[in-house]
Amino acid sequence: MLQLHFVKGGLTFLGIKRINVLSAAFQSTQRVEYKPIKKVLVANRGEIATRVFRACTELGIRTVAVYSEQDTGQIHRQKADEAYLIGKGLPPVQAYLHIPDIIKVAKENNVDAVHPGYGFLSERSDFAQACTDAGVRFIGPTPEVVQKMGDKVEARAIAISAGVPVVPGTDSPITCLTEAKEFSDKYGFPIIFKAAFGGGGRGMRVVRSYEELEENYTRAYSEALSAFGNGSLFVEKFIEKPRHIEVQILGDKFGNVVHLYERDCSIQRRHQKVVEIAPAALLDPQLRDRLTHDSVKLAKQVGYENAGTVEFLVDKHGKHYFIEVNSRLQVEHTVTEEITDVDLVHAQIHISEGKSLPELGLKQENIRINGCAIQCRVTTEDPARGFQPDTGRIETNIPFLQNVLNNNQFLQGTVDTQFIDENPDLFNLRPVQNRAQKLLHYLGHVMVNGPTTPIPVKVKPSSVDPVVPPIPMGESPSGFRDILLREGPEKFAKAIRQHQGLMLMDTTFRDAHQSLLATRVRTHDLKKIAPFVSQNFNNLFSLENWGGATFDVAMRFLYECPWRRLQELRQLIPNIPFQMLLRGANAVGYTNYPDNAVFKFCEVAKENGMDIFRVFDSLNYLPNMILGMEAAGQAGGVVEAAISYTGDVADPTRTKYTLDYYVNLAEALVKAGTHILCIKDMAGLLKPKASDMLIRALRDRFPDVPIHVHTHDTAGAGVASMLACAHAGADIVDVAVDSMSGMTSQPSMGALVACTKGTDQDTGIQLEKVFDYSEYWEVARGLYSAFDCTATMKSGNSDVYENEIPGGQYTNLHFQAHSMGLGNKFKEVKKAYAEANKILGDVIKVTYFDIYYDYI
Repeated sequence: MLQLHFVKGGLTFLGIKRINVLSAAFQSTQRVEYKPIKKVLVANRGEIATRVFRACTELGIRTVAVYSEQDTGQIHRQKADEAYLIGKGLPPVQAYLHIPDIIKVAKENNVDAVHPGYGFLSERSDFAQACTDAGVRFIGPTPEVVQKMGDKVEARAIAISAGVPVVPGTDSPITCLTEAKEFSDKYGFPIIFKAAFGGGGRGMRVVRSYEELEENYTRAYSEALSAFGNGSLFVEKFIEKPRHIEVQILGDKFGNVVHLYERDCSIQRRHQKVVEIAPAALLDPQLRDRLTHDSVKLAKQVGYENAGTVEFLVDKHGKHYFIEVNSRLQVEHTVTEEITDVDLVHAQIHISEGKSLPELGLKQENIRINGCAIQCRVTTEDPARGFQPDTGRIETNIPFLQNVLNNNQFLQGTVDTQFIDENPDLFNLRPVQNRAQKLLHYLGHVMVNGPTTPIPVKVKPSSVDPVVPPIPMGESPSGFRDILLREGPEKFAKAIRQHQGLMLMDTTFRDAHQSLLATRVRTHDLKKIAPFVSQNFNNLFSLENWGGATFDVAMRFLYECPWRRLQELRQLIPNIPFQMLLRGANAVGYTNYPDNAVFKFCEVAKENGMDIFRVFDSLNYLPNMILGMEAAGQAGGVVEAAISYTGDVADPTRTKYTLDYYVNLAEALVKAGTHILCIKDMAGLLKPKASDMLIRALRDRFPDVPIHVHTHDTAGAGVASMLACAHAGADIVDVAVDSMSGMTSQPSMGALVACTKGTDQDTGIQLEKVFDYSEYWEVARGLYSAFDCTATMKSGNSDVYENEIPGGQYTNLHFQAHSMGLGNKFKEVKKAYAEANKILGDVIKVTYFDIYYDYI
């Protein structure tokens, strides 16, 4: 289905003579117990099941799907919290009509309510009654009302009793062809046969002469019997070229009824709707009032509750005639939602719980039309071949719909139900290029089968294995993790703040090789050097060795278990704290996860050796960060809230990400309970002056909170900027061992150690040990030549200050450009990136976005 949105901003019936109606006043005195719904089963499939599941999830309600054997892999099964097979051994349609199986699933799995969707059992009173008898709420009208509204003859009689105009027709289903002839003798042709127990155009036949009568009667009866299990028909006078207008209604258990205005569904083919518009174009306001008034009056007459649609024909003189009530949600409910801002599925659920319309804020005077909305039905039919069923991609009627939307009669709002039949130009279909589908097909092919473009890297992996430097015998010396284990996160943070000299976090075990080698480094090579690091760098603040990309690449490319990596490194490095990246509510994935999943993840990560959780959000969205902070803190970890940096606080022309922006965000994070405050400069934009201004402002505001700075060295000024941060009061900066530093990685460990030696910022690290550490990684790096960014990048580039591309993203874009034969146009790629950033309003720059888009 294609949707185009243009938005501004107990009744007893005896024969046809006696109707006993419960008044709204009596209904309003009924005690209605409010019973919250905790689990909903949708007795349907496809898009409507998914739509209801979405609404339930938004309301915190658990969802249950049912599926036929043929629908095992369908999306509605995957979108539900629980899914159960029904109709085993039956054809697919019959499976979804098998009431005993559906009721059995509902009872066995503590389902509170059943939503029927549309089609299938949605207007079957026996299904509504079966739900009620099983003690399960039916999200829809009462079984009695469903029965009366589902029988078009009975619905017609109720409308007459309510004073709502109807098209001349039979008062009850006809039983033979003779009765049809008698009707046509009285009212004349054309007439129309309609199925008494269903809709959607099935069982409908227009007859224009006596010669057509018998054949159309037989066909209509057969269609109705096949579609609805009952071939009963009634006959009406056929209104020539009317508009088909329908009114959305909602009723509650207290007798309240409101309308949500109308939809125009005049554009039809064989009585099936093709385009729906809300509100109806050029509809006389007085006619609108009559339509909505009669809809509410009819609903109150029958004691209607929940959602429904009252349908009318409007002739060329502006007279309206009631034709039927659809006692369910309709496909086109979405256009009404767009123009009224009322979620109809939410309302259905709340009404079934026992809430009144006023409680939901649904008073008639508060419901207004806001703009307009159009829905077009994309079908598996070929308009060029008389709408014959077609195979392949569901796109074959899109050119036809485009012709409809561009037709002058449509644009002038003067269409009627004969519009398609009388406009042959609609079938002059232009072939579509379908670039979007082709692109999606290509992306899907690449995701499943891998890239087909040649990899530009021709360098073979080195045949030389790295040699591990000599390692002292005995236990690892004491490190800062011992303080953490002994005294807990708060005192650990205090110890960091009181420490004399600059502290370093080594990113070589994760971010450095992510930025240079596409995170392809195996656990094997990390484990070999781990004991050396434990013995010689025990005074490191931490090792960054885990994060989202670890999970993604370990499972997709390395075929390793990321949890096993953490466990094995923990055994080899017991004395240095481990640090990971936690994407707030996204944990280590690419979508928001349920809160309990994030909390459990942090708990298990802490149990397996993680110590410090650096929590960030790609857009600095505080609620997502706070969720991650709470999860990490509850797990017993050190909480390090990280502010993603972009722009330049030293540039007075940059007015979005100012010094106040970062200080105010830091204030909120400190109040939320972070142990350590981090600045995460993933694009390497921190220049020395900005570093001094930002860190000095944070240090003045938060004298007792440790400050940690992370950057990338893309422009080549990383060492200078980190020294400026240290002089301004930063406690920790991030580095990578020399042979894995620079360019899109972090600044050089050796350079920071050498530059601070003998000063107040002395790191206390032996420079000679850095050399040995670097030599190991220099050789190990050769094993990953096929993934090394230096195959296409020979240096850093200061144009990052203009395009602001994060380090890991810069590497990936560069590699991808060369892979696609666009290496000579990388300058244009970078310029386009900068332009896109301006169009999007200057967003925070993090590699997370690149990983996400690459992943999908």
